[in-house]
Amino acid sequence: MNKSYLLNLHTRCSALIRPVSLALGLTLLSGCQMMDDDGYFRDRSNDYQLASEMPVMVVPEGADHDALGELYVIADIPDTSLLLEESLGAPRPQPLSGNLLDEDVKIQTLGGKRWVLTNRAPSEVWPRIRNILNRNALPTGFADASAGVLETVWLELKDDALYKHRFQFRIEPGVQVDSTEVAIVHMRIEKGSEPGAWPLQSDDDEREKAMANMLASALAGDESSGTVSLLAQSIGGDSKVDIVTPKEANPYILLKLDYDRAWASVGYTTGRDGFVLVDQDRTEGVFYVHYGDPDEEEPGFFANLFSGDSEEQRLSVTYLIRLVRGDKGVEVSLVGAEQQLLERTEALRLLKKIRANLS
Repeated sequence: MNKSYLLNLHTRCSALIRPVSLALGLTLLSGCQMMDDDGYFRDRSNDYQLASEMPVMVVPEGADHDALGELYVIADIPDTSLLLEESLGAPRPQPLSGNLLDEDVKIQTLGGKRWVLTNRAPSEVWPRIRNILNRNALPTGFADASAGVLETVWLELKDDALYKHRFQFRIEPGVQVDSTEVAIVHMRIEKGSEPGAWPLQSDDDEREKAMANMLASALAGDESSGTVSLLAQSIGGDSKVDIVTPKEANPYILLKLDYDRAWASVGYTTGRDGFVLVDQDRTEGVFYVHYGDPDEEEPGFFANLFSGDSEEQRLSVTYLIRLVRGDKGVEVSLVGAEQQLLERTEALRLLKKIRANLS
């Protein structure tokens, strides 16, 4: 083979390899810039701690500011002692009740009031109810996500030639974590007359009951579970239950409910998660409870029935759960059997158990 031909071929190959090598070298160099001592990619999990809060955008007077808003509002963190001295970082989340693992829908009544309860967050329930109303030919005439209120248009029913009807749905956070209560009010007026304000109680209890049954059945069988409305993140207002931990006083649970509802809700917890109800005094607002480790085995029925001394087998009172009316709601606190104050950590641990089982 001609020597000059080989030399020319070598020159051409070198010209082709040189750009490829340069490109490969630049790629490896850029890859090396992403490496550090922690691995191939820098750990960015704590970068949020370096972020600063920017001031809210100010809209000139007279301009439309409805389009601006905070999608992810930073909640105010109250002064709390839930962060104990020996713990570092954020506090553990509130424990969830076992009945929150699967979707559950039921109708509850108390003191002449009725509501649909589901263990899903209001931001998820809001769009589902709107879809259910539309599917059942119940058009929405008014909607206020911040207040959690939906109202239908006036409806003419086939079985009623004298009146026209409409329904109001109030969607609020439940007492359970990530639960929702839906209260329904029915209103009717004679055809041709002007409506007044919404009544405090339904004009027709049977129609309210029928609507509650329809809504509960539709929610239980709704396949759109998981849809969440970002516009309804704070729907229905603040939580009805808070654990308050003042520095100079004992911790307590604040229930933003009327006293009858608060009493029934706390009473529901006295047979769960290690608590056993021994006695109660509604006049004094006290539940007398025995508390034991839920994992410990209790004596069998026949062992208690044929024991030698019935007084010895009777459960002793270990704690008193007190309910007191306050300025902001009903305050629920615990004291020992002899009404002695509990150590702060123990009180918080037991209050969390009560809070997780409220209904």
